[in-house]
Amino acid sequence: MAAHRLTKRQARRIAVRAQLLDAPRPADLLDVVQRLAMLQVDPTAALAPNADLVAWSRLGSAYHPEQLTQALEQERTLFEHNALIRPMSDAGLYLAGAADQPSYERSRVWLRENDRFRRDVLELLRASGPLTSREIPDTAAVPWASTGWTNNRNVTQMLEFLMGRGEVAISGRVGRERIWDLAERVYPSDAVVPPLEEAERLKNERRLSALGIARAKATKMPVEPIDVGEAGEPALVEGVKGEWRVDPAALGQEFEGRTALLSPFDRLVHDRARAQELFDFEYVLEMYKPAAVRRWGYFALPVLHGDRLVGKVDALADRKASVLRVNAIHEDVKFSRAVARGVQAELEDLAAWLGLDTIEP
Repeated sequence: MAAHRLTKRQARRIAVRAQLLDAPRPADLLDVVQRLAMLQVDPTAALAPNADLVAWSRLGSAYHPEQLTQALEQERTLFEHNALIRPMSDAGLYLAGAADQPSYERSRVWLRENDRFRRDVLELLRASGPLTSREIPDTAAVPWASTGWTNNRNVTQMLEFLMGRGEVAISGRVGRERIWDLAERVYPSDAVVPPLEEAERLKNERRLSALGIARAKATKMPVEPIDVGEAGEPALVEGVKGEWRVDPAALGQEFEGRTALLSPFDRLVHDRARAQELFDFEYVLEMYKPAAVRRWGYFALPVLHGDRLVGKVDALADRKASVLRVNAIHEDVKFSRAVARGVQAELEDLAAWLGLDTIEP
């Protein structure tokens, strides 16, 4: 197939529409997660947890975090798996090949050596679940050895492996702590689990639909891949090297832009190389840097206006004072009146959504 030839502007608009950041806003949380394919769970809450902030960027202050909790824990229309929230209709895709997990031999050996521990966990959950990891005794015969934060965290490591194997699932949360139960009590009994190869193909298609345009192959990323294999159709973007894959359903669509403030973990900007290539947008999450060397701020929000990423807003929620503190607004390009008005309107909506009384510099 001959490659589609796109201008950068066309490519940007495809990406923005795919992420539901055009106008008008969507109106339903479940529809948003189904279209985006995932919300990333991250505990950083300088403003709000990432999943909630991403939902707010799409739905505005009509969105309430209780809606996400209800969908996860009561309606079971969404599920959490490997730090990502996904539509329950996709559960089968992530159970495909589960019996062959974990993939690393060292992890397989540890599981075999701790088979009694594994059975203890499953039996306890069956009798007493759902439970937090703190409520599950550590009966490991061989401790989990790691040079990182998982060292000797045997219960947590076992639960992670059993989640990957489709034997347990996250049933809910108490604050930041996950609640675990048998997978059969969380996932639907009629979930269709395709063969692994088909599941990978479908996941690539889902990912491309959510991104609009992406590379076939890219650097491996933690949490979620940023490439899409052979999904979609080939495309070339004017002024950008290499071939892309584009969702054919995204071609030729009308576009109406709006202003949006984005989470640093938002999928529109998560692939920093793609953001640079398509949007000419430079961004680094600086909360791990010393304050003295930060350029944009601890948790700077990328600013989208229309089909351009035009700046960053350094803002933090001072809940004790009930103030949204805007430390700086960084203009990558000179803001027009329309951009400035749009940013101000989004800040006012953000403050209202967070339940903060005022906005202060």
